[in-house]
Amino acid sequence: MASSNGWFVWALLSAMFAAFTAIFAKIGLEGIDSDYATLIRTFVIIAVLGGFVYFTGKWSNPLALPPRTWLFLTLSGLATGASWVCYFRALKIGEASKVAPVDKLSLVLVAIFAFAFLGERPSLREWFGIAMVGAGVIVLGFKR
Repeated sequence: MASSNGWFVWALLSAMFAAFTAIFAKIGLEGIDSDYATLIRTFVIIAVLGGFVYFTGKWSNPLALPPRTWLFLTLSGLATGASWVCYFRALKIGEASKVAPVDKLSLVLVAIFAFAFLGERPSLREWFGIAMVGAGVIVLGFKR
């Protein structure tokens, strides 16, 4: 994917796999604690990704990484873990068709945080799309 839009294909694939994640998790959560299910899921991810990195020759000495990289990857890992615990708990008690879209409020928050901390400047058209996602989350959050 060398084109300037290659990111879009990968992002679409990410969305597809995220959708399967919600469906498979909702089914898999029957009769099991959500935190324990998150732990099992994490072991599967470690095994699969570890194998992928090793067999594609991408493994390198992690101790050679700069401290700043370790700090932010650790913070990212902690945030991911917290997100997964919350997501699985929400799936356990809520409907996947409602939980997953609300979880995507992260799209709005990423845009705001990227603006504030990374200096990214979405266009007016992009802000409009981001606002539409936010509006959708608000609609889903209100009961009739």
